[in-house]
Amino acid sequence: MSSSSLEPQTKYDVYLSSREDTRKNFTSHLHAALCQNGIQTFFDVDVLKKGMDISLELLKVIEDSRCSIVILSNEYASSSWCLNELVKIVECMTTSGQIVIPIFYQVDPSVVRNQTGRYEEAIRQHEQHHRNDSEKLQSWRAALTRVASLAGREVRDDTDEPSLIQDVVVAISEKLRS
Repeated sequence: MSSSSLEPQTKYDVYLSSREDTRKNFTSHLHAALCQNGIQTFFDVDVLKKGMDISLELLKVIEDSRCSIVILSNEYASSSWCLNELVKIVECMTTSGQIVIPIFYQVDPSVVRNQTGRYEEAIRQHEQHHRNDSEKLQSWRAALTRVASLAGREVRDDTDEPSLIQDVVVAISEKLRS
């Protein structure tokens, strides 16, 4: 049921957005659970390994997905690509009603919402690299604030991750049915 190839006509139930620091553990486990439950999920790990320039294709996949799950980790904001994905996800949520579920992986939602701590550091780094693109920086900040204001799930050191993953799968299944 899962596919990681970029087929322009394919519609996905779920688009998974994450940074490398969660891809081999939490995100891959969530991906597997979604697929085992018949939820067609796009997880770009296989495509990204090939080193292709696929930004436009990935943005189209986000548009064509019914739901996005954004796994916000401590390293998420350090990636300009993740932030570009997030802007597109928020745009789809606003314009087409795409369901967005944030998962705060070892990061407090207020850190993301207010861009403090590691998120503040990441934004400062981006400011140095994108000095002449204040619109991009503002869109990244706004997307982070918007997503962190949504009801989501939190993963902490004491979280029972398998139970949380199952809870997310059930919630996605219910949202997709309605």
